[in-house]
Amino acid sequence: MKLPIVKCHGSGNDFPMIDARGAAIDPARWPGIARVLADRAGPVGGDGILLLKDGAGDAAFGFAMYNSDGSEAETCLNGLRCVARAGFEALGIDHARVALATSTALVERVAPLAPGVYTVLETAGPASLDIAAWPMDLDRPENVERAIEGLPGTHAFTAVAIPNPHLIAFVDTVDETELVAIGLACEAAPAWLPRRANVSFVEQRGADLFVRTHERGVGLTNACGSAMAASTYAAALTGRIGYGADTIVLNRGGMVRATARADGMVSLAGNATYEWSGTVDLSADALPVTIERHYPEEIAAWNAVRSRVA
Repeated sequence: MKLPIVKCHGSGNDFPMIDARGAAIDPARWPGIARVLADRAGPVGGDGILLLKDGAGDAAFGFAMYNSDGSEAETCLNGLRCVARAGFEALGIDHARVALATSTALVERVAPLAPGVYTVLETAGPASLDIAAWPMDLDRPENVERAIEGLPGTHAFTAVAIPNPHLIAFVDTVDETELVAIGLACEAAPAWLPRRANVSFVEQRGADLFVRTHERGVGLTNACGSAMAASTYAAALTGRIGYGADTIVLNRGGMVRATARADGMVSLAGNATYEWSGTVDLSADALPVTIERHYPEEIAAWNAVRSRVA
């Protein structure tokens, strides 16, 4: 079975994206497909795979994301923008409600962040501080700017689910070695954190935020959209920025514009860039990919943005 595939990225978070609408694929196959296609030494490579799925109810289309280790994420906001673009183009629309794994999100095509950059505004949430729902087993119902016993170091973390679970620490300077050590401790799924968590160090740079993330099921990543959303909410919650403030959130892959509201909803405006498109043969074990079109103008447009924010 051959299906359309696009290599795409949101803020440097790169993925193979498959149009799976109407495809009779056993859902149990997707983790294995993700491990093959997202393997950096394999046919495509990426931080995981994205699926454009059929809609349901008031959702015009659906979304799924499988990490490179085959685990399914509740959402991926950088990837959601790419799926939103594919859904818009497939259905001839420019805004929609999208069905995620455990929630929904609103997406809309908006004015470009920069010339030649396809830009999507996404609104997700509400952010939750209820750590029992992760579950995270501590002796308190929420964890706001408190150290967590069992993790390396003494950083104070704010725990936010949006709906992916995130531990956010504000630091003067990101120490990647320390971030990876904490991320791996969470990745080990200790008894108090059985479903693991994403871990981010956040630098406040004037009115901007810089976010570096160890992503659950992926590792150290150039960008994580839900981490940028969770970090923006945590910054507003702790008084570092204002609710409703238009905030530039920087990462190794580029940037987004973010706004956190007091009701827990967070909006991100960011790129949905295509690198190439073609087909993937899911009937063959090696999942061979045929590339039919490249998008050099889009790649150059985003590289111009990255060069300005690096």
